[in-house]
Amino acid sequence: MAAKILANLIVMGGGILARAVVQAYRQALANASKNGVAQETMQNTLRRASKVMTEQEARQILGVTEGTPWEEIMKKYNTLFENNAKTGSFYLQSKVHRAKECLESLHQAKDQGATPG
Repeated sequence: MAAKILANLIVMGGGILARAVVQAYRQALANASKNGVAQETMQNTLRRASKVMTEQEARQILGVTEGTPWEEIMKKYNTLFENNAKTGSFYLQSKVHRAKECLESLHQAKDQGATPG
């Protein structure tokens, strides 16, 4: 008899706990949508899913600023690329290469926009 009562209490407690968790989750979603956090989270998720490196991330990887000349960017790229080739860090080497590609596409677009046409 005591085992049956204990089992009923556990089942009822589990049900109450599950409903409370669902209600808290719904409230958290409602609060997030009011604050715009949900939209920001979705944008971050989409950005990560697309695997596209941002200009800011590329500049951080290469350690350059917006005002850095292209020649200086290439020097930094070559130094970082060669250093990672020697130490065998293919992951870092590929990040450095992707950063250069990102900034290179921006540099080429800027050059094309600056040329009279």
